Amino acid sequence: MYRIEWEFLPAPGREAEFLRAYGADGDWVLLFRRGDGYLGTELLPLPLPGRAGWYRTVDRWESEAAYAAFRAAQADKYAALDLACEALTAAERRVSP
Repeated sequence: MYRIEWEFLPAPGREAEFLRAYGADGDWVLLFRRGDGYLGTELLPLPLPGRAGWYRTVDRWESEAAYAAFRAAQADKYAALDLACEALTAAERRVSP
């Protein structure tokens, strides 16, 4: 299994929109479901000291190749959604890989 993890801090006043976009039935999951080998996404709050309000997403794919094929096939839609969601986050960072 191939996992991709990101951490996000929702933009002030935009947490509800962030949760809708990144949650279990959100815009990202709807896009990922178009890819063969997509296994699911979790959105987890990070209850860590000094990290109040942060969330982690864990996207699971059958393999790195399945994810790469999805990214190639959906490059335009992925870029458009990423741009549309940019205003929902104050900070983000890729955790793995």
